[in-house]
Amino acid sequence: MTSRPVANGKLPLTELGEMTGRGDRIVMVTAYDHPSGRLADAAGIDLILVGDSAAMTVLGHSSTVPVTMEEMLMLTHAVTRAAERALVVADMPFGSFQVSDEDAVRNAIRFVKEAGADAVKLEGAGPSLSRVAALVGAGIPVMGHLGLTPQSATMLGGFRAQGKTAEKARRLVEDALALEDAGCFSLVLEAVPAPVAARISEQLSIPTIGIGSGPDCDGQVLVLHDLLGLYDGGSPRFAKRYAEIGAEIQSALERFAQEVRSGAFPEEEHTYDMPEAELSAFLSGSKAAPRSQP
Repeated sequence: MTSRPVANGKLPLTELGEMTGRGDRIVMVTAYDHPSGRLADAAGIDLILVGDSAAMTVLGHSSTVPVTMEEMLMLTHAVTRAAERALVVADMPFGSFQVSDEDAVRNAIRFVKEAGADAVKLEGAGPSLSRVAALVGAGIPVMGHLGLTPQSATMLGGFRAQGKTAEKARRLVEDALALEDAGCFSLVLEAVPAPVAARISEQLSIPTIGIGSGPDCDGQVLVLHDLLGLYDGGSPRFAKRYAEIGAEIQSALERFAQEVRSGAFPEEEHTYDMPEAELSAFLSGSKAAPRSQP
C-alpha cells in the first residue's frame, strides 16, 4: 500500500491528483455524524462526504430536497470534529446555490467557516458552472457531481441511470470538461454507464469518483448506511453491503428490552454502591414522607 503524506494531520487536497497519477484509488464514504466520521477516519478513508442524502438516511424524508442549510451545517460540524486525516466535503443542499453566485458563495463560506468543511460539493453543470467559478474564486474547493443528481431527480425521470443514449453520453462528457474548466478539483459520477464514465475519466485531468459508474473511475464512494446495512429504505443496484449492522442493532435492542422487562438487567455489576457508614447513616435517618397520591 502506497503511503500517503499528510499536512497538519490532513490529507492535502493536491494529493488526490497525485494519487490518480500513481494509479492509487481514492476512497470516499458518505457519513453524517461524529461516530461514523471517527470510524471512517480511523479506517483510512480519504474523503468523507457529508451528503444531503442525510435527508433520507438520517432525517426520514423521501428525497434529498427537504434538508436545510442549518441541518447540513450541524451534521458537517459533527463530522469535521472527528476527521483528523480525511478531507471533509459538505454537500450543498437544494436551494443553497441555485439562486445566484452570491448565495452560493455565502452558503459555502458558512460550511467552511462554521462547520469546518475542507470543500463543498454541488450538483449539475449549466448554471452551476458560474457557481463553481465563483466559489473557486472565493478560495473554496469544489467537487462537482454529474449523472444522477438527486436534487433534480424529478426532472431526470426519477432515480435512474443517466447518459444511456449517445447524445446524452456526449453531453455528460461536455459537462464534465466544463466543470473541470470551471475549477472543480474532482467530480462524482453517479449512475453513469461504465463506458461513459471510463471515457470521462480518460479525458479529465481531475479525479473522478464513481458511484454506480463502473470500475474505471479514479475512486469510489458509497453511503455508509448502505454499505453497513443501516438504511431500511430501498438500496440502489450499485450499493454493496459489507455488513448487516442494522439487524445487529435491532437484535441488541430486543435483548435489552427483554432483560429490562424480566428484571435481568441491571445486575450488580451495573450499579453503584456507597460506603457502609454512609449507607447506615442514610438508612437510620428519618423516613421521607410518603408521596401524595395524585
